[in-house]
Amino acid sequence: MTGQDKTPGLINWTFYLALTFLVVLPLSVLTVRSGAWQQGLLLYAIACFGSAVLVVLSVVLLLLPRFSAWRKAIVLRALPALPGTAILVMLFSGTPVPRIHDITTDTADPPTFSKAPEQRGESANSLEIDEAVIALQQEGYPDLDTLNTDQPFDAAYNRAVQVATELGWEIYHEDRNAGVIEAVDTTAVMGFKDDIVIRLRTNAQGTLVDLRSVSRVGQSDIGANAQRIRTFFEAFQQQG
Repeated sequence: MTGQDKTPGLINWTFYLALTFLVVLPLSVLTVRSGAWQQGLLLYAIACFGSAVLVVLSVVLLLLPRFSAWRKAIVLRALPALPGTAILVMLFSGTPVPRIHDITTDTADPPTFSKAPEQRGESANSLEIDEAVIALQQEGYPDLDTLNTDQPFDAAYNRAVQVATELGWEIYHEDRNAGVIEAVDTTAVMGFKDDIVIRLRTNAQGTLVDLRSVSRVGQSDIGANAQRIRTFFEAFQQQG
């Protein structure tokens, strides 16, 4: 008998399942990017949760005396489950965020889109202002607010266009007279598209800059839209 034959079937099946979940991870991403995002996310969730269960099972097996002779085999066969488990841990280890996908820096008077509906399609999330969402945002993201800059309007507008471009956003509408810029940002892994509107208005001190970022699909953005706004403001305030 070989060493492989002597290895208990439970340990071997841990490896087979772990390897399956590892293969499902990139397949689920490709499924999302193909447009079947709901099915893709379901596969992604199954792969991550399944991997985590296998890691827990492997830890239990390591602690059981009856499997002490195969501890090295247990560890090696659990390795393919680590990527999915790590993803799951990262998703749940951050600060809890509200289950919303429409974020703005001006909750009293959110910027509105003019060209985004043409880009988003009929099946996309609504762009209508939802007071319940506004309330959840105020509770979940109290740090988001209008950016006040002493830059004159034209300089601030040019800077906003520059920053959006540098961040990789695809600008599909510019109206300097109205002080509006509309763009779309595509997430790196899943390829989700989120629409952004930048609104600039003058005041006695300079220019007010507001953003609104809205996901095209899904109920929760896992904090992505809020982080996108923070990233824009941080870049905007750096010397161009």
